[in-house]
Amino acid sequence: MDKLNGILTEGVGGLYRVRLDEGGEYISCRARGAFRHEGITPLVGDRVSVAFSEPAEERKERGRSSDAVVDAILERKNSLIRPPLANLDLLFVTLAVRHPEPSLPTVDKLLSICEYNSIDAAVVIGKSELDPARADEIAGIYRLAGYSVFTVSCFEKSGIAELDRFVGEELGKGRIAAFAGASGAGKSTLINTLFPNFGLETGEVSKKTERGRHTTRSVRLFEARGGYIADTPGFSMLDFARFDFFGKEDLPLTFREFSDCIGKCRYTKCTHTKEEGCAVLRKLQEGKIAPSRHESFKELYGILKDKHDWSQK
Repeated sequence: MDKLNGILTEGVGGLYRVRLDEGGEYISCRARGAFRHEGITPLVGDRVSVAFSEPAEERKERGRSSDAVVDAILERKNSLIRPPLANLDLLFVTLAVRHPEPSLPTVDKLLSICEYNSIDAAVVIGKSELDPARADEIAGIYRLAGYSVFTVSCFEKSGIAELDRFVGEELGKGRIAAFAGASGAGKSTLINTLFPNFGLETGEVSKKTERGRHTTRSVRLFEARGGYIADTPGFSMLDFARFDFFGKEDLPLTFREFSDCIGKCRYTKCTHTKEEGCAVLRKLQEGKIAPSRHESFKELYGILKDKHDWSQK
């Protein structure tokens, strides 16, 4: 039985699309049944081994890929539940300055997960034309935290060139990148602007609910500028209801602006929420940590503090 390696670029209803390393051919296949019994779910971005029922010569002669199955999932660098992706190098966290209103705690949760999984992150603030002052305010929060931040307007085409250069540089390194953002934040429109050949479907935001229709129905990985870019379904606060990816002891390490404070507090077991002599609180008072970021930290700490050991995975 022939086996070839490749990268899983899309999966819908148990049918997967894989780009083979050899020749760059795309094939459709299903996963072997044993995965289900082992509790394994193939993810977009997975490096996989595909097994073919026919040898290469016969496949070429027939002009089709034959019956193929995802036979093995190779070792993952990382994996995420929301968005459901594997082996990410870089995540662009996208939010709109208005319509829908940005939820900074949600952004901070996603950034925290990125840090824990060693995924680089950049923040993209869209629809800046609706409230330039608020866009600059949000940008300041995340630049202070140490992130690359881009303020853009697809409507006015402002900020796009700078973001486009950054995206090109990162993908040129052969990296896998993804855009994740709240439904209706203009994520698909942004990707269409950066990559016109993708032609992703976009939708309007409901004026009543300020929630976008989920125009992206599945995670898809596209070849782009030497790397891969993914389009993902929007995320919301509900996606983080089970925020139990790591323990409360690890949480400070996922807020990069806290890094120079670790080990410098008066108390060894400082929670960085209220203690006297806390280096994090001192930095907060000095204006070197944004108040909204510390509020998000306290919210996450409260969730993780009440987590039982059996809930860890």
